[in-house]
Amino acid sequence: MQLQQPKLADEASSSRRRRKPRRYIERGREGGHQQLYNDYFVENPRFPEDKFRRRFCMRRSLFLRIVEGAMNQDPYYQTNHDATGRSSLSPLQKCTAAIRMLAYDVAAYVVDEYLRIGESSTTLCVKKFVRAVNVVFGDEYLRRPNVADVERLLHVGEQRGFPGMLGSIDCMHWKWKNCPVAWRGQYARGDHKTPTIMLEVVASQDLWIWHAFFGVPGTLNDINVLDRSPVFHEVLEGKAPKVRFSVNGRNYNLGYYLTDDIYPNWATFVKSIPLPQGPKHKLFAMKQEAARKDVERAFGVLQARFAIISGPSRMWCKDIIGEIMRACIIMHNMIVEDE
Repeated sequence: MQLQQPKLADEASSSRRRRKPRRYIERGREGGHQQLYNDYFVENPRFPEDKFRRRFCMRRSLFLRIVEGAMNQDPYYQTNHDATGRSSLSPLQKCTAAIRMLAYDVAAYVVDEYLRIGESSTTLCVKKFVRAVNVVFGDEYLRRPNVADVERLLHVGEQRGFPGMLGSIDCMHWKWKNCPVAWRGQYARGDHKTPTIMLEVVASQDLWIWHAFFGVPGTLNDINVLDRSPVFHEVLEGKAPKVRFSVNGRNYNLGYYLTDDIYPNWATFVKSIPLPQGPKHKLFAMKQEAARKDVERAFGVLQARFAIISGPSRMWCKDIIGEIMRACIIMHNMIVEDE
């Protein structure tokens, strides 16, 4: 044992010697900001509005509103100066890096060449950006339907042949690539083979997402998610806006959601008719299945706008993954309102 101690000491010292010093790269961040500003944010930018909309997934005015909100919420997004008087990365650079990461699901080093921002700084920008979006815009753009919202949803539902409909509800899975090994049995279901985290959503015809419940392990099904979901908490507590409608001369005071066949037979769920017989049943099944696709379209548009959701998540922390999902849903609703 005494003979092995010098050997272990030599190995430890050699491992310390192999550690390379941190290298500083002069990226020229001022030039990166100026190029970004000239390309998109001057009075006559190099790229027109349609190019901005395509590359940033939103209009310029909406993006600048988000940047302003992030600057007011987090001092990290304000321009600072170091001891030599040199300015830091601009808010436009930081927010653009975060949007590119969310919209294109690229690695952090990909935005370095254009924005002149390092890999670790890009990752930090994403984390602080989604947190700022959640804090500043979450109460407005991921709110529960108020009285005016309910009246509008009921009006749209009645025009589509479903009086009393408040939207469609369904779940989706988001793959978690870097799920800890100790948790894989909890998050990996047999038919998905990889760990996933589930998202429950209520969406309306205009693709606005009214309810989002995220974080349930992927081993559960839609019914298990519903048991944990707060979607009906306001109804049970008597705080939900009043719903009044009539069908065939009968008055009702409880709205409903369109679902698929896996959901329970509750009064708040309207499902299709399996193997419909006769013209009435066939017509109802066709209309219900067509209207229920609103939530499927919302999932598709959300994943198309923010590719980070369509691919496996490379984050390690589940809380950060939840903040990313919530921020993407909030920005999705902001885009729906803006357009």
